[in-house]
Amino acid sequence: MTDTREARQMTADEAAEFAAQVFDVARKGDADMLGRLLANGLPVNLRNHKGDTLLMLAAYHGHQDAVRVLLAHQADPELRNDNNQSPIAGAAFKGDLATVKLLVEGGASVEGAGGDGRTALMMAAMFNRTAIVDYLLSQGADPHAKDANGATALAAAQTMGAQDTAAQLAKLTA
Repeated sequence: MTDTREARQMTADEAAEFAAQVFDVARKGDADMLGRLLANGLPVNLRNHKGDTLLMLAAYHGHQDAVRVLLAHQADPELRNDNNQSPIAGAAFKGDLATVKLLVEGGASVEGAGGDGRTALMMAAMFNRTAIVDYLLSQGADPHAKDANGATALAAAQTMGAQDTAAQLAKLTA
């Protein structure tokens, strides 16, 4: 028996509701569902009303399996949201080393900066994320890079009272 129903175009409201559900799938880290949606034509670099991509949401919320699925489908790890934030900076801010590693392996630049010039290294330093600082440095992050205000990762760590990363970075400039 053949299905003879004609495909119906979604209304704008239905499309908006579907999109909201898709972004929730990424935010919740449902890698299997993301994989099925992407295999059926969902654009991998789809953005929400804040400019967040599916990868940004999955990475920020620490869902490594979802990040893997998105990267396998060629999600762009360099796409920034409307606040010019990158997925790697979000993962560094959250202190998620495993996600930072996945993003670097997937092509994210360790030197990629937002509009304010802050790199993932600066974000990790500010929030005392020593393991992420070590990893980013091992991947070539520049501890001497400056943000839009002229602050280095060391200065950012000192300003935020992040004693461990400040000590860690001070050794590099001594």
